[in-house]
Amino acid sequence: MDSLTSAFSPEGPLATAIPGFHVRSQQVEMAARIAAAIREQTVFIAEAGTGTGKTFAYLVPALASGGKVIISTGTKTLQDQLFNKDLPLVRHALKAPVQVALLKGRANYVCHYYLRRAVEEGRFHSREEVSHLAKIQRFFKITRTGDKGECGDVPESSPVWHAVTSTRDNCLGQECPDHKDCFVMAARREAMEADLVVVNHHLFFADVMLREESMAELLPACNTVIFDEAHQLPEVATLFFGDNVSTSQVIDLVRDTQVEGLASARDCLDLQNCLPGLEKAAKDLRLAVGIDSGRFSAQQLEEKPGFKAALEQVRQSLEGVAAILKTQAQRSEGLEKCWQRAIELAQRFTAWGEGGGDGVVRWGEAFTHALQLNATPLSVADIFQKQMGGHPRAWIFTSATLAVQGRFDHYQAELGLWQAETGFWESPFDYGRQAILYVPQAMPEPNSYGYTDAVVEAALPVLAACGGGAFFLCTSLRAMRRTHELLQQFVEDHARQSGERLPLFLQGESGKNELLERFRAAGNGILVGSQSFWEGVDVRGEALSLVVIDKLPFAPPDDPVLSARIEEMNRAGRNAFVEYQLPRAVINVKQGAGRLIRTEADRGVLMICDPRLITKPYGKRVWRSLPPMKRTRELAVVLDFFRSPSPCTN
Repeated sequence: MDSLTSAFSPEGPLATAIPGFHVRSQQVEMAARIAAAIREQTVFIAEAGTGTGKTFAYLVPALASGGKVIISTGTKTLQDQLFNKDLPLVRHALKAPVQVALLKGRANYVCHYYLRRAVEEGRFHSREEVSHLAKIQRFFKITRTGDKGECGDVPESSPVWHAVTSTRDNCLGQECPDHKDCFVMAARREAMEADLVVVNHHLFFADVMLREESMAELLPACNTVIFDEAHQLPEVATLFFGDNVSTSQVIDLVRDTQVEGLASARDCLDLQNCLPGLEKAAKDLRLAVGIDSGRFSAQQLEEKPGFKAALEQVRQSLEGVAAILKTQAQRSEGLEKCWQRAIELAQRFTAWGEGGGDGVVRWGEAFTHALQLNATPLSVADIFQKQMGGHPRAWIFTSATLAVQGRFDHYQAELGLWQAETGFWESPFDYGRQAILYVPQAMPEPNSYGYTDAVVEAALPVLAACGGGAFFLCTSLRAMRRTHELLQQFVEDHARQSGERLPLFLQGESGKNELLERFRAAGNGILVGSQSFWEGVDVRGEALSLVVIDKLPFAPPDDPVLSARIEEMNRAGRNAFVEYQLPRAVINVKQGAGRLIRTEADRGVLMICDPRLITKPYGKRVWRSLPPMKRTRELAVVLDFFRSPSPCTN
């Protein structure tokens, strides 16, 4: 404890080496609890409000622990920030002789084999894609890591990346002619040798479940696992503890088999002739669901005309292609891999069609051009506990949003963490002076016609008062598009009347990071977003002073997974709404609210338009879980707040 106190003291190494570092009692207490959990190899759950400094609170004891540490973050963006910014800062300040490594999924690294194949094929025809390929070639010649995140000239959304990286399905493994030079293998070797490894949740669970090389080797040697943004874990764990298969995997197999066949089995006409039939079967299965995207239960899918026949046709076509590939597999590593993939895909389509068994819900999600079939466990607690068993180690779970009114029951139940120690630290920010929670009066019920129009109408005077710098966080894409349409008219009218332009941004019109950079640079922009902007977004200062949430973010009750969970809980005599739906909504609201105040100097208004926050008994559980902002239902109070000078400048 003495060394920790010293590290965080006003004269300590962190304050000396890091500009703007402030000592916070919450941060020191949290670091001490984490250090104790690491030392005693126990499970610890910690909620630390915005501004607590939770990253440093776990990095300091992690670097001082003397054992091997895995830190898992919610996204690749946060992973890069931790590895490239926060970790070097703390390691340098503490002068910690700790070897660190960054590890991502294989699809994040340029593949020697597939890059060479893409160049030789010359299959890109648009000028932009040809330019992207040339830039990746130049990057390939100078990179040490092969991490596509370092190739800033090519957007992550470029289809060229798909052609020059490998996946679990098409990686040739030790049969690859470039195996010794592989960037993925090099990253894994570095991770094995490092004292501290930074991964992301998707990689952690994908590798744990699939028993791939990285986590399967790293975990046994690891003394501590730290999950940051741990509120995402139940959802990610559910995704990976289940089974899924997609028509896009079939299409990828067709394309790869075509290329490998032309390269190594050009004389096998049967192979090229059977592939169009497999591709058509995959596309027909998607079309059998209908034109609309969305989630469907297995029963809904199987009731659709032609669905069962289309599913059977995919299975038969895969088996037919696999039979031909078997006769050609010895001719190249690529053809052998395609044969194995065809067999596995046929088995997975068959397994989905035969049912998922007890405790599993079968469902499908239709995208614009693909259909994914899923078999999802209704509870991941037992499976997660099994993964945590074995070698003794510390498990740390931390986030700004894990608790409901300071209690962790919901989170512990989802992951089976009943024996865990818990800690709760509120934000050090002065929310009473810095922020107002505003719930407008006379709002219609959220399911009523024209509700989104009412939300925007109620928000316009507040928006005019703050002069932009606003987020509109919507609970559906339809509401997002309608909100943007209404705000477009407001922005045009405002520009005509005042001569002031308020830049308007919409989720999806460019990449998330690019959109945020443009929003920050504008200073008075309005950004309309849905789920992806409710969390992981950091905008400081006057660029963001108003956050509008249209509705309490309850998951739609007709979602097949949620519906099955509700049914199972209610059948067991439990209250699914109180135990499951409400806590999830509270955590989502806390995430959205957390976008508003990011520093001691920030100030702004959180506007939640949903009248259920006031009219329903459960509304109290929601707003009592939010930071202690001043509460009001009066528009005049909000307008006065924006007219008054910032208390931070007094």
